[in-house]
Amino acid sequence: MENSEIKIDKEGIWYYKGAHMFRKDILCVFFEHLQIDECGKYLIELNEERCYLDVEDTVFVVGAVYKTKLPDGGRDQIDVLLSDDSCEKLEIISLYIGKDNVLYCRVKEGKFAARFSRNSYYQLAEFIEQSENGKHFFINLNGEKCFINETKASETECTEACKSNYTA
Repeated sequence: MENSEIKIDKEGIWYYKGAHMFRKDILCVFFEHLQIDECGKYLIELNEERCYLDVEDTVFVVGAVYKTKLPDGGRDQIDVLLSDDSCEKLEIISLYIGKDNVLYCRVKEGKFAARFSRNSYYQLAEFIEQSENGKHFFINLNGEKCFINETKASETECTEACKSNYTA
């Protein structure tokens, strides 16, 4: 696999040739043009150019969690603030526990995985309850128990054809 000049660490910090990329306007353009290929590799597709990213874990990181009441009917919802500075409703059913007990969810209409930062995990933990048998965890929201998946339901394996696309 070729080395990418753009790397994203597990905390969602972007680097170009080792230098921290901090300009929000540039990162905004990259997030807007972010894609994921058939093998699950992240890339930026802008005009005719494609740039694969070296991603340590996920591109999106959940930075904060908020529980809000909807104005119509007073139902509760949990919102997440993402590393691209967008805020969206947490799809609780998409929560899962990954490697090393790290919590993830799906974002951007289910297109991407997002890793919970330590702080956002603790914020969400305020709403997590343990089942009576102590083996499972769930969030009780609006009278419904939404259980957290212990592992990602369907991990897509990269086919041999995909692997050959990334060999040097």
